Amino acid sequence: MRLTVEKASKSFPGVKALDGVSLDLRPGEIHALMGENGAGKSTLIKIITGVYQPDEGRVMLDGSEVRFASPRDALAAGISAVHQERNLVPRFTVGENIALERLPTRNGLIDYAQVDREARRYLDLLDRGIDTRAEVRTLSVAQMQIVEIAKALSLEAKILLLDEPTASITEHETAALFALLRRLREEGVAMLFVSHKLEEVFTIADRVTVLRDGRNASDGVPMAEMTRQKLVSQMIGREERIAKLRDREVDNADVVMEAKGLSTSDGHHDISFRLHRREILGFYGLVGAGRSELMKAMLGGAVTGGELTVNGKPARIRDMHEALGKYRIGYVSEDRKGEGLVLIHSVKENVAITIWQRIARFLGLIPPGTEARAVQPFVDRLEVRTPSLNQTVGNLSGGNQQKVSIAKWLAANAGILIVDEPTVGIDIKTKTDIHELLGEIAREGVSIILISSDMPEMVAVADRILVMHGFRIVGEVANDHQYENASKAIMARIHAVEEEEAASAG
Repeated sequence: MRLTVEKASKSFPGVKALDGVSLDLRPGEIHALMGENGAGKSTLIKIITGVYQPDEGRVMLDGSEVRFASPRDALAAGISAVHQERNLVPRFTVGENIALERLPTRNGLIDYAQVDREARRYLDLLDRGIDTRAEVRTLSVAQMQIVEIAKALSLEAKILLLDEPTASITEHETAALFALLRRLREEGVAMLFVSHKLEEVFTIADRVTVLRDGRNASDGVPMAEMTRQKLVSQMIGREERIAKLRDREVDNADVVMEAKGLSTSDGHHDISFRLHRREILGFYGLVGAGRSELMKAMLGGAVTGGELTVNGKPARIRDMHEALGKYRIGYVSEDRKGEGLVLIHSVKENVAITIWQRIARFLGLIPPGTEARAVQPFVDRLEVRTPSLNQTVGNLSGGNQQKVSIAKWLAANAGILIVDEPTVGIDIKTKTDIHELLGEIAREGVSIILISSDMPEMVAVADRILVMHGFRIVGEVANDHQYENASKAIMARIHAVEEEEAASAG
């Protein structure tokens, strides 16, 4: 089935998201759609799937014009999508979410055994560790991403649209996904692939279309004719800027956080590590390794054994309020929309939320203008692109939302900052900005724990890398910032543990 978009335009109040965009997606190909945040990629996908109607232009399937009134219409026509915003029902099980569009029944009742069998069939293509009976709300962001992909695959569509499918998953899971996409390509499925990870695009895509400011910068160029420099130039209108991380001395004599033999109610055991002043300590692991869960347990009263010290003193942290107020620890969540920000509130309110108690006066009232004066320096420093401090955060691009999420902890004067997947779904320029920012605030004395599923990011930014697997730390890599060396050392440690486990099980 061939999909063609001809000169599609779409406007929202004050913004022209698409301006005459064209796209040609052929059967049996993986077609990359590239562009910075705000370039119009997600809007184009929503037009194709019937979420939005184009103001101008048309969508064609096999030469005939179609106009979908809803995503269900698009699905009936053979078009399935993995959207950047997750579309899962939190209180439903993994199996129920995957089978939601076609729940099997038996004697008039849902056949849950069949639901689990069907869900398992598609999950096993990507990740065998996710329980089909687990409620989605109990999963990590990366696991939710895998469930989204499995759900789309289960619909067995002829056209598959993938909007940032690898944003939250590691190289290991990405490799499994790519093997599956190649198989689907051989079966004649047409796939549109959106990613900010250029290495992935050159690995998997046959052709590429680039959008910049809602217009075509290119349309269907074979990847064999594209270079990284040319692709980046089309995306941002200039050459790529490489992150410059200034020299920084880690104070190894000053341990600001130490864990000794920690166990948690989530299942972690024998967790030990040290974090030094001005250090960026990386935590890397495959999906389900327990990295995010460890940090949340440490900051949420879920430590059941061992010892945690902060600045040399024993710490029993009950919640995030105490983590910041008593121990000066901030946490930039991997789920910026669900946990990191209040999307219906303004930039000013989101940044100031961590300092309201500090700037409040009599009866808890905040004098007019105080919030803005306190927030503005951090918004300026992070170069948050917003019309004003009163702009609703939900209206900002993903990159600017992430900057706001970091700004609120800088405003709070956190001495230890845990940053979980800081550049998920963020474009090249903003990713570079955030990498440089992390290096700069570490240089100024902040100690950072970096959790990232993006191996190049981890190798570029972290000073040391702790490798996690099965809710425990299984190794440490002294990072020389040479990707080939560090990535091999990390994956060798993971593979060694997997082989040990397989031998024990056998």
